[in-house]
Amino acid sequence: QVQLVESGGGLVQAGGSLRLSCAVSGRTSSNYAMGWFRQALGKEREFVAAITWSGGRTYYADSVKGRFTISRDNAESTVYLQMNSLKPEDTAVYYCASSTFPSIVRIPGNYNYWGQGTQVTVSS
Repeated sequence: QVQLVESGGGLVQAGGSLRLSCAVSGRTSSNYAMGWFRQALGKEREFVAAITWSGGRTYYADSVKGRFTISRDNAESTVYLQMNSLKPEDTAVYYCASSTFPSIVRIPGNYNYWGQGTQVTVSS
């Protein structure tokens, strides 16, 4: 079992920054990749970014590339999402997820465990 707890969401003006954190506990040794997804009201959950737990390889959605940075601290078992130059269209509930097997990291169905989500609201 893996438990995930997100934090760091909030309200920010367009152009501002936020850093989301995802505390990982449980059987972290079985993690293959960690991902961030988001879901805006009335829309499907979409991929934002992912990072492999051991090698640190990163992946980004085109919509956030160059603005968001995913990182992990294995010693602290925490994954971060630094979000800069935020736009109103980034408004969504952001979810942290864990995958315990090698897979296509952009697909939500490939993740075994999910956090409860944290709201990010960007005002114009």
